[in-house]
Amino acid sequence: MVDVFTEITINRPRDQVSAYAANPDHAPEWYVNIQSAEWRTAKLLQIGSEIAFKAYFLGKELSYVYRITEYVPGEKLVMRTADGPFPMETTYEWESAGGNATRMTLRNRGNPAGFSALFAPFMSLMMKRANNKDLKRIKAILENRT
Repeated sequence: MVDVFTEITINRPRDQVSAYAANPDHAPEWYVNIQSAEWRTAKLLQIGSEIAFKAYFLGKELSYVYRITEYVPGEKLVMRTADGPFPMETTYEWESAGGNATRMTLRNRGNPAGFSALFAPFMSLMMKRANNKDLKRIKAILENRT
């Protein structure tokens, strides 16, 4: 089992942070490992929307499709793999953190099977490192916008 939780405070209002983070078109800008995001459904973020991602993780190219399973604009976004190397769920949550700051959390949970299951502890550590970099990157992008 992989269950990685990371969080950061971004000095921008919640509506700005959530709108940027929830838009799959922005994923390659702030996710270190994501190379591309391609809509499989109409370009409207809603339950059932599907987005195909290409990423590099641990030196391997990964292709997977996420389906939106829960979406409350400005509060929460949950995506699950509809197709990919192993079942994974990613959850973003945003809450106001006083003034114009936003606390953003990022959680990845999944069940690698077979050979990949042996590497779950290592994968968790590498995912936590990558997620921390990603959150620092989105913070820098959003806080440096005028």
